[in-house]
Amino acid sequence: MLLIALAGAGAAARPTTQQPARAPDIYFTGTPQPVVKAMLSLARVTADDIVYDLGSGDGRVVVIAAQTYGARGVGIEIQPHLVEISRQIARAGAVADKVTFLEGDLFTADISEATVVTLWLSEGVNARLEPKLRSELRPGTRIVSHQFPIGRWPPDETRHADDDQTDLFLWTVPAR
Repeated sequence: MLLIALAGAGAAARPTTQQPARAPDIYFTGTPQPVVKAMLSLARVTADDIVYDLGSGDGRVVVIAAQTYGARGVGIEIQPHLVEISRQIARAGAVADKVTFLEGDLFTADISEATVVTLWLSEGVNARLEPKLRSELRPGTRIVSHQFPIGRWPPDETRHADDDQTDLFLWTVPAR
């Protein structure tokens, strides 16, 4: 069902002429669904979680978290047309009541409610995010990054996705 929702909603979306507040730090490339599932599994997502995806693109991470685990989710994306596509995908995937997509800057957005944060950004962006993640997230919050570490913060666990090529990193925010 999700594959149909992703293909159908993305194809039907009309591009907007509205421009983001600033240029994106990276450009959207969709995370393959098996990698999304591996990320959510590594984070041990449950129905009690609030999954935030920073740089959420077409929203697939939080949509799959809601569909598969019953989690609530928030996607933060700077590109307005991707926010609209995400909302369409959530409606088509029957999880619009569980997920929210915000047009915004991941560096200034409030992420304090997250219990899980997912990232597929870049080494440099992750390093710049490290202080925000450490200071805004509550102890016990899990962070999963696809492909890139977070600055000098050693991960608690490293794993390959099912494709045996994609590195995934897990951190748990420590007690202060």
